[in-house]
Amino acid sequence: MPSRTCSEIIATEEAALITLPKNIQEAIRSSEDQPIRLTDPETKTEYVLLPAELYDQARELFYEHSTLSPDEQRALMRRAGLRAGWDDPEMDVYNDLDPRR
Repeated sequence: MPSRTCSEIIATEEAALITLPKNIQEAIRSSEDQPIRLTDPETKTEYVLLPAELYDQARELFYEHSTLSPDEQRALMRRAGLRAGWDDPEMDVYNDLDPRR
């Protein structure tokens, strides 16, 4: 098994639970509830660390067995977009790239 920088890994049926190292814990506390981007230095793969509650809500949008109505799904996606800064006027430049316009 490759070496891990995390202090503890617990395998469950759904996924591995990892106890976060102190530097990641500090980044979470200072992130002001924004998702945190992590990069694997060996593969250069990027990951996003977000609260489980937010992940569970977003995951509902991608599966047919969703308990959310279409209106609830749209509202959830809108809130996620707003948190990501999609309402920032600087993002308007991407509207010009839409080939449907």
